Formats: sequence, structure tokens, C-alpha cells
Amino acid sequence: MSIQDEFTLDFARTERIGLEEAVFAAGKSPAQIDAILAAAEERGARFLVTRLDPERHAALTYRDRLDYCPVSRTAFFGAARPVAGPSRIAIVAAGTSDVPVAREAERTLAYQGHAATLIADVGVAGLWRLTRRIEEIRAHPVVICAAGMDAALPSVLGGLVAGAVIAVPTSVGYGVAEGGRAALDAVLASCAPGIAVVNIDNGYGAACAALRLLHAARRLAEASR
Repeated sequence: MSIQDEFTLDFARTERIGLEEAVFAAGKSPAQIDAILAAAEERGARFLVTRLDPERHAALTYRDRLDYCPVSRTAFFGAARPVAGPSRIAIVAAGTSDVPVAREAERTLAYQGHAATLIADVGVAGLWRLTRRIEEIRAHPVVICAAGMDAALPSVLGGLVAGAVIAVPTSVGYGVAEGGRAALDAVLASCAPGIAVVNIDNGYGAACAALRLLHAARRLAEASR
């Protein structure tokens, strides 16, 4: 069995759901990732690659063809899509340690051609940092919030902004917060109504949820014309 027999690429996903397929690199060998990118090249397709660690990236034959970000561990393969503004999505990171997850969301949105505003280090340990930027955050109809430890920030934002809030619990923390389960439990148990929650460290999933919201709003607006 060849390496290419191990995968089936979903080139029709955009037509079905409006989102392109992404390549999840974790657990794949460099040879498998190269084979996927070679198959994409044959079709003239683009790909977003997620969870591509620097060591695996360095071992790829296609590494010089990738727009790679080591912070978010994402890569773009193929022609870049122009990012159009204005930004309609705010990505809020509670602390600097949450930035890699926030950047994964930002890069996912950029790959799809959507501008986003990244606002970092506004966690609840210093609420003045949040309050001085709250009007900037409120200007966006969708807010993605990445927070670890006790993950209190999504609940605070849920009580302050009118837009959709998508919480991303992160694995940042130690002791009972280690691994992100405390953060996940906190946002699932939030008393702020209407907060959506994705899995631990899932910046990609949060960005896709934000895109689905914007796509739905656009279709509704077009249908009402």
C-alpha cells in the first residue's frame, strides 16, 4: 500500500459547508504530509496545515513552499487569499501564554480571507487592561476568547459584549488547571448566557465557528434583499 492510499482528500468541502479542508499534521509523518501536499499540488488546490510543529516542518520536502508560523504551528500551502477588511472578529487572549491558540484562530481566519483583531494580555487578574479595550472589542460582532487557568475571561466578556462569544479553553496552567480541563469546565458552567465553547486549545475550531456565524448572517442578509 502506498502512502497516498492512506488518505482521501475532501476537495468538495467548500461547496458543501463553505469551509475548506485543513490538514491536521499531528500524528502524521513528514512523508505523509508531503504526499498530501503533492496530491493538492496536482489538483492546483490550497491547504491550511494545523498543528505542524517546527521539527516536523523542518523535515518536509515542501517546507520552502509553505507560509509557516511556528507560534501557531500553522502553514499555508498554495496561493494566499487576500485578507479583506474591515475586521468583524476580535480574538481576545487572556494572557501571553494563550497567544499560540489565539494565533491559530487568527491564521485560520486569514487563510479564509477574513481580517481579525488580536487583543492579548487582558485577563481578569488586571481588569483595567480589559476595560480600557472593551469598546474596541464591542465593535466586533463575533469575539473569540482564549483563556486558560480558571478561564474567567469568557464569562466576563459574555456579560459585557452583545456579539457572539466563542470560548476556547486553553491548556495553560498548573496544578488543578493543568491540561485545560478546569478551564473547559469553567466555560461550560459559565453563568453568562449564550457563550459557545470549543475544545481545549482548539483555535482552529473557534475560527471555523466564527466563519459559520458570519456566513449564516451573510446568507440571511442576501435572502432578505
